[in-house]
Amino acid sequence: MSTSATTTQNDLQSRLPDPMQFFPEMAAIAGAMAKATLNGSIPQSTISLVQLRAGQIVGSTYHTVRQAGGLRQAGESEERITAVASWRDAPYFTDAERVALALVEAVLTSNPFGERVPDELYARASAHYDDKALWTLTLAISQICFFIPVALIAKPIPGRALGENYSK
Repeated sequence: MSTSATTTQNDLQSRLPDPMQFFPEMAAIAGAMAKATLNGSIPQSTISLVQLRAGQIVGSTYHTVRQAGGLRQAGESEERITAVASWRDAPYFTDAERVALALVEAVLTSNPFGERVPDELYARASAHYDDKALWTLTLAISQICFFIPVALIAKPIPGRALGENYSK
């Protein structure tokens, strides 16, 4: 008979220590990326939904927990948060949110039949977002893509605040 151990939040360890001790300029980079996406051209909820979907696609518990927690703190419903994984047939998203989710999926999912972001998808996105908003959405996807390797390789501790999410 086998038994399985449950890992508690207190038992979790990151693989690597906090990168800020080696690269303090990362704080400025992260701050600049956040500032660029928080320009008001698209709702913060859309950015967070897109980044949650990115975390799900790449299998990052850290990003999935972080983005879901942020959405909860912002007052998003559990239905919307949990339905991000099945957004295509979930009734909880606007057309603009759906095209944003389609964009992040296109960027992060291989397409053996052509471009990852085909003209048709870009046309749908541009019907909902002006140039500044499209750049903002592009930067929001870039922002999460910047931190995906950090999460997958260094494995910061999910659910802990920034600065407290790495083992000493």
